[in-house]
Amino acid sequence: MAKQIRALLFDFDGLIIDTETPAYESWREIYEENGHDLPLERWSLAVGTVGGFDPAGDLGRVTGRRFERVALNEQRRRRKMELLEGKGALPGVMDYLDAADDLDLARAIVSSDTTEWVTVHLTRLGLSGGWSLILCADGDQARAKPHPALYLEALERLELDASEAIVFEDSPNGVRAAKAAGIYCVAIPNPVTESLDLGGADLRIESLDRLPLRALLASL
Repeated sequence: MAKQIRALLFDFDGLIIDTETPAYESWREIYEENGHDLPLERWSLAVGTVGGFDPAGDLGRVTGRRFERVALNEQRRRRKMELLEGKGALPGVMDYLDAADDLDLARAIVSSDTTEWVTVHLTRLGLSGGWSLILCADGDQARAKPHPALYLEALERLELDASEAIVFEDSPNGVRAAKAAGIYCVAIPNPVTESLDLGGADLRIESLDRLPLRALLASL
């Protein structure tokens, strides 16, 4: 790479903490309660973006029933939070954050989710400090991944060239966004995304603890 790396840009859901499994399982359980399956390939359209898949609408279509969306979404939200209880940062995350600080690298979160969701869980994990930037789509489908808007904005706000950053992503939508912004992308799948096509990434590793940050930087 032409320039020295100055920043690490992390996705949040499924990358810092595995929220993707509870998100999928909470909807899958609701489908099962109503006599239907929610295939992972159908759910994958929702991963890492905004508006990629409407599970409440899809459930109504496959069952031929009309559901009250507010009540259904609240049932799902409660179950998702139950499944999230006690989950910590994924393996290797803390080591990467510590190494970034030791190397004086800026670190940012770039997420298709909401700022509130990200900050609440960072606080719960004890990881709220040290971020140079937390940038979220906050419901804006036009800014959410796979569009590169969030990553391009992150580069601008951090005053970086694309060659000075590394992106860490877990989903095809995230990988596409990073590469559309011209940034080197490392894919780290979680149980929901491990079977999805992450081939657009520059590098795939099964977990951050498999490749220390210093080794990754040396390989570039």
